[in-house]
Amino acid sequence: MTKGESASTLQLLGAGGFGALIGWLVYYTNRYRRGEVQFSDLVTLVGVIGGGAVLTLFPAKTDLFGAYGIGLFCGFFGYFLVLALMVLISRNFNIDWFLDGRRIPPSGQYAIPEGMEQEKRPPMEAHSKQPIET
Repeated sequence: MTKGESASTLQLLGAGGFGALIGWLVYYTNRYRRGEVQFSDLVTLVGVIGGGAVLTLFPAKTDLFGAYGIGLFCGFFGYFLVLALMVLISRNFNIDWFLDGRRIPPSGQYAIPEGMEQEKRPPMEAHSKQPIET
């Protein structure tokens, strides 16, 4: 496809869907990372979003690249919105879950998932600090 040609609806939907998939995976990967963020992560992210393979599939300044960018935006922020909606409607989670993983078990006490670093979290004064058996 050259710069002067228009893309078909199917091509635009495919490029947008591919972008949405990549955006969803990028958010998921960054959300559940175990280590600290490093500069190499940023380089990898830029490579995935605008690398040579993507520009080969969707040439710059074309409708396909625009649809890919819109799909990337929708996938990345769509993941966050779906996650926020699920936390909002859940009785066992609240906004604190986004901060440090706190959740409310049926007993009403907060449970901290295993593997979360205790020294980075402020102490919970109003709740029991004893581990909750599952």
